[in-house]
Amino acid sequence: MTKSLLFVGVGGQGIILASKILTEGLVKFGFDVKMSEVHGMAQRGGSVTTQVRFGEKVYSPLIGEGEADVIVAFEKVEAARWIKYLKKGGTLVVNDYEIYPQSVLVGQEVYPDDVIQKLKENVENVVVFNAAEVAEKLGNIKAQNIVLLGALIKALGVENLDWESVIKENLPEKMHDINIKAIKEGMKLS
Repeated sequence: MTKSLLFVGVGGQGIILASKILTEGLVKFGFDVKMSEVHGMAQRGGSVTTQVRFGEKVYSPLIGEGEADVIVAFEKVEAARWIKYLKKGGTLVVNDYEIYPQSVLVGQEVYPDDVIQKLKENVENVVVFNAAEVAEKLGNIKAQNIVLLGALIKALGVENLDWESVIKENLPEKMHDINIKAIKEGMKLS
């Protein structure tokens, strides 16, 4: 059975790195995996998405509307923007974190204050936490992407695989400890 995952967020949040670690881990553990990146305006804080599909045999990385088993939103408004891709009964993992787009910063638009509530009203399975706070308590706010990855891994039921070795293979040695802690902490939150 093929699983379809959609990572959504804002440029600079480490979405592509988290997707790459997940993809490499799933391949290492015997799954056929396809990944597609859409950078958008990543360098300017624009929307970034990555689609990952895995299973016994996968032919395409592309996910249509209503097909994602899990959406991992690194920023809560991005969750609302991409929610139409989540299948009925799918899981939404949301970072309760705000990154204001340029239009909000210059006063053209207002950042909505009820995003999480609306998501919970429309999605049955929602996991919400502030990954930035979790990562900061661990010692490095930049590890929030790996905290979210840990929550996704738990939601997928693949937490028993050796993710520690995958972290070590994909990150510089000086980043091993914080990211191993982050992935384990994320697994506790889902």
